Order: sequence, then C-alpha cells, then structure tokens
Amino acid sequence: MATKSKFKWSEIKASSPVFSMARSTIETAFYGNNVEKIESLVECYKIAKHSPGTIVTDIPVERPEEVGLDQGAKVLLFNDGSVTGRTAAARKIAGEPNVEVNGLCSVVRDAIYATRSKKLYHVRAYIGLDKDFMVKANLLIPQTHEMLMYNWLLNFQYITNEYTKMYRMSNQMNNEGDIYIFADPDWSHPDYPLGLAFFDPKHNCAAILGMKYFGELKKGTLTLAWGIANRNGFVSCHGGQKKYNLENGKSFVAGIFGLSGSGKSTITHARHDGKYNITVLHDDAFIISTKDGSSVALEPSYFDKTQDYPMDSPDNKYLLSVQNAGATLDEEGRIVLVTEDLRNGNGRAIKSKLWSPDRVDKIEEPINAIFYLMKDPSIPPIIKLKGSVLSSVMGAALATKRTNAERLAEGVDPHALVFEPYANPFRTYPLSDDYEKFKYLFEHRNVDCYILNTGSLDDKKIPKEVTLGCVEAIVDGKAKFKKWGNFDNIEIMEIDGFVPDLDDAKYVELLKNRLNDRYNFINSRKTEKDGYDTLPDEAAEAIKELIDKLNK
Repeated sequence: MATKSKFKWSEIKASSPVFSMARSTIETAFYGNNVEKIESLVECYKIAKHSPGTIVTDIPVERPEEVGLDQGAKVLLFNDGSVTGRTAAARKIAGEPNVEVNGLCSVVRDAIYATRSKKLYHVRAYIGLDKDFMVKANLLIPQTHEMLMYNWLLNFQYITNEYTKMYRMSNQMNNEGDIYIFADPDWSHPDYPLGLAFFDPKHNCAAILGMKYFGELKKGTLTLAWGIANRNGFVSCHGGQKKYNLENGKSFVAGIFGLSGSGKSTITHARHDGKYNITVLHDDAFIISTKDGSSVALEPSYFDKTQDYPMDSPDNKYLLSVQNAGATLDEEGRIVLVTEDLRNGNGRAIKSKLWSPDRVDKIEEPINAIFYLMKDPSIPPIIKLKGSVLSSVMGAALATKRTNAERLAEGVDPHALVFEPYANPFRTYPLSDDYEKFKYLFEHRNVDCYILNTGSLDDKKIPKEVTLGCVEAIVDGKAKFKKWGNFDNIEIMEIDGFVPDLDDAKYVELLKNRLNDRYNFINSRKTEKDGYDTLPDEAAEAIKELIDKLNK
C-alpha cells in the first residue's frame, strides 16, 4: 500500500479526504524558494558533517556502502542541551477533545513565516519496508539542524531505486496523502514553554516546533504512519518482533510489547546463546496485517540507548550516529565516545540494520504469541492469559515505570507506576481501535497472550536470565502452566523463588490494589478526554471478575 503524492485538479478541493487546513498550511511551506531538496544520504552526511556543533569521531561506519554511505564515513555525534527525552505534554492532536485546530494552525503559519529568511532543507524517506505497506514521508527543517535531518534519513528508509521500484508495486491508498512534517527546533512561544508537536493524523501532517531531541521527529513520523496503518487493516505496534526458526520447517513468531527500559530490545535481539536460528523484524516499530497475520517493519535501523554499551562493547561496531553522549581521546589520540549515560540520561544511538545478523523487512508467517512486558511488583515472572477480552484489556492496561526517555511536565511523579495502552503513547486514534484489533488477533488468529514481569516481584528483582528462560520454555513447547489460584483465565508458570503466596494477606492486598488500579484506569477512559478512549463495558468487567475472584 502506498500513499498519494500527486493529484488531478479535480481532486484538489476542500471536500477531499486528503486535504485540510493543517495539511495545506504545512505542505505549502515545502515549495518555497528558500527550500533546498537533499536527494541522497551521502549528500546529507556531507552537510551534517560540517553542521555547527557536530563532532566527527574517529570511529568508522561498518560496511558503509551497505547502509548508503561512502567508504570512509565516520560516526557523527551531536548533543542537544538539557532536554534529552520526549515531551509528551507538548503533543496536540487534531480530532481529540479541546484541541482547537484553527488556533494551532495560526501558530504554525506564524512559525513557517518566521523561517522565510532561512534556508530550509527538504528530505524524503519511505516508512514501511515491504510493498504490503509503504508510505512516503517528507521532512522540512531549517539550516543548522542538519544532524536532525541526517538522523531522520538514517532512521527511516532513504530513497533508493530498489525501494522506489517496490513502492511503485504497492497498491495505492487513494485517500491517504504522503506524510509532511515541518520542524523548527529554534522556535519558541510563551504559550508553549515545552514546545509544540501538533498533529493532524487524518491528513498525515505535523508541525514539531521548539524541540531539539531527535526522538520527537522519529516518533512524530511513526505517529502518522501508525495512524495510516490503523485505517487500512493493520495493527499498529510499538514493540519488537522476532521469529524462531525451528526444526522441520516450523517457526514461532513472537511480538514483544513494552516501553523504553522494559527490556523490549533486549528480548527482541537475544540470541539465547546460539540455541536458536533467529530472524529479527524490528525492535520498535512494525505492523500486523489483520488479513493474514503477516508483519512488516517500518524502519531499517535501530534507535538504541547507549547506557548499556561501554566504548569497548562489540555492539558499537554498528553505530551510525550518536546523540547526547560524551567524547574523549583514546590512547592513540582518536576521538571516541563516552557512553553509559555518564554525560546525561538517555544517551542514544542509531545503529545500522547490520546489528541483527538475520534481519528481515517482513515476516510472512502469522504471529503466534504476544508478550506484554510490565514492571508490576504484583505479577510473577510470567503468566498466561486466556480469552480474547482479558488478553486485549490487559494490553490496554499495560503497566510500567517511567524512564529518562521522557521529559515530564512539572508536578508529574517520575517514580509512579503508570499505564500505557499497548506500550504505545503515540496513538492518534481512539483506544478502542487498538482494543478491537488486538482482540481480533487473540480471537480469530489464535494468538497466545503472556505477561512478562521484567521488574520485580514484590521487592525481589527478576533477572534477565529468568525472563529469557520463560520465553525459551514457550518456544520449545516445554512450558508448564497451571491454574493460578481462583482465576479461571490466568495460568502461571511456577519458577523457584518467584511463586507468590496467595495465602499471604499482604501479597493478596498488593495484587488486589494493582487490579483495582487497572479497573479504575479502564473506567477513567469514559471521562478523560470527554470519553475519546472509552472501551466496551466488557473490558472493565473482565478485570472486575479477577478482583471478585480474589475476594472469595
């Protein structure tokens, strides 16, 4: 499926499903005489290399020709300042309650007007790496922010003859125009002290203003692509997916859903000490077809934390660019990195697709299991959910802890346990859309559902080895689950040292409180944002049934 770039005159009208005030405001800026179009990743690298503030390290890019760069290309480092995480509070989404589109478009028009004396760069990329789903995206950004432009092209699929041919083979989505994003990191406005990220998701456009952190551009682009996927028969997934290639031509496809810091990337890329032949789709962004259960990756590269990778880590071999990390000289006088979040929190790097030795852009086989990663002290290392309603609603009430990947508004407790439905804070459509699509996977595609607690059970830390061992047992078909307490639709795999005592009143109270938190969260969707994210009554009732079982 492909988006539409050009239109007949008879299609250019206010009643068109493609055009809107916001889209016309944003797209028009791309045609100014102060705009320079950058056509290749190589050209973009050369510009970014000389951009003010860029640090050209002495670390060579591994096999540069395979990722679109010239021989001799080096890893580039750029640091933003005090803000090194996403700012959810700055997001305004057209269509949601209390979002005044006319006023926001006026703000965007002024922001665009203020760039008229600047050179602006226009770059293009594909989002989606298979003809089943490919959309074209356009970014417009002022001069001096070349590193943001370069990182955007590295993160998504830069234009090549191969992918252009594939794009032309895709079926066109006639009511979906290309994505257009206008960004000005230098913008400021007294009414928007945290910046402004304004989205018109139905018309595939956004303005990202006053925000220097690259993650805003990455997730902003994915926000729009996920919205397109949702409207066109796909489940939009903020997570990882891998395929275990087993004996006798069999396979096991696992989807791993969790927020930054939950272990999503670790589990997705785990090789299990070479025990399996593993194929990786992606660790952050993909979509699942409701038609046949196949999955498509949206990005070729990886946006990974640098926290767990000291300079001598072999994983650093696949770095393309780095953001918000330190630099120093090694014993031979070469400029190298100081990682492990020593300089600041949430240091990041873009790694090439070569990081995964068996990387694919599409997994044809239908997904077998979904793993929700939660950091909830009331949950054992692994439980299995039965029934499509409970499986879907527990994803809608996915619990986690905040990480330093997010910049929080004043007064928000960074240590509080929070709920992020399906681990996707970038949804621009009603939550019920995701609820029904995940429910469809469980009910009609026979997908199994598990919760992995990657935090602690009560106060006892669950090691990574325990989590991976649980996954291995399921893949091998050796996992032994048994009915958990009075619950009719939850089963537990009992692991030594991590079996909760359901006769312990303190633990039962903890579990009950956590279930009540979920029940209250789902019910709160009926009132927050004027009920925009209301779920069917069956969702809350499924959790209430669990609470009732504990009370018996």
